[in-house]
Amino acid sequence: MSTAGASQGANYAPSGGSAAAPAASVGGPSRIEVYGKKNPNLPFHPAVRAGDYVYVSGQVGKDANGTMVAGTIEEETRATLEAIKRVLADAGCNLSDVVKVTTYLEDARDFGRYNGVFKEYFPEGRIARTTVEARAMISTKIEIDCIAYKPL
Repeated sequence: MSTAGASQGANYAPSGGSAAAPAASVGGPSRIEVYGKKNPNLPFHPAVRAGDYVYVSGQVGKDANGTMVAGTIEEETRATLEAIKRVLADAGCNLSDVVKVTTYLEDARDFGRYNGVFKEYFPEGRIARTTVEARAMISTKIEIDCIAYKPL
């Protein structure tokens, strides 16, 4: 568990009720856990575990202190993937547990350079991936979310 306002491992009651009892699901009881340092101004967590899956919210290029990294697409891609690694680690996962990635590029012309850096982090390519061109809600060249599979 990390510190500084993290709500890791907390049971979550989606209806706003008590978190005392885990929700039930098909096949038995289930827990929904949240991980990472939640921004108090945003209504979501960096990662949520539901059963054997960890869903990582869209991450942008930030360093370990939360400072935005602005630079080339290569620099922002590395910083974004490092941010994902930190969130995954909070949830007890690593990049080898990732099964699905969605990437949002500000400019499709950056695809080749982004893809070159991406291959450094996923050299075997044992994932499903979607990459689209889209403008982010903040000033960044790239945003990435992912899903990891890590049985409890």
